[in-house]
Amino acid sequence: MRFFVLFFLLFPFFLNAQTPTKIDVVSFNHIALHVEDIPRSAKFYADTLGLVSFEVPDSLKKVRAWFQLGNGQIIHLLAGRTAPVENDRNASHFSLFIKSIDETLVFLKKNNKPYHLQVRFGGVKQIYIADPDGYLIELNEINPIKLSKKE
Repeated sequence: MRFFVLFFLLFPFFLNAQTPTKIDVVSFNHIALHVEDIPRSAKFYADTLGLVSFEVPDSLKKVRAWFQLGNGQIIHLLAGRTAPVENDRNASHFSLFIKSIDETLVFLKKNNKPYHLQVRFGGVKQIYIADPDGYLIELNEINPIKLSKKE
């Protein structure tokens, strides 16, 4: 009997010891963008950004497009946007790593794609482009930037 009483008195402590204190995020999965025209946006993500699409279930083909970013990360395009998208470099945007800023600039110029080039702290060049719906995309060259540790 003592065991049962002791068990019921201590049971809440055992629960608290196993209760997580935070969510353990392990990776980024996907971003979903609400777009006006799936074929137009899909063409941009495939032809301009060079992303590889992957199969959407038949029941969703008219209203979805999915693109691989690598490492299990994905962009979902969702049909039905009717309101304008308003983004700027100092507000809502997302960022992708690219292999080469210089090659990207050549591509954008050759294909008459509008962009904004800037140099941020540490001399790192960044390019901003907008997709057909106005979502702003920051492009950063993969670069071993070393951030100083606070000691």
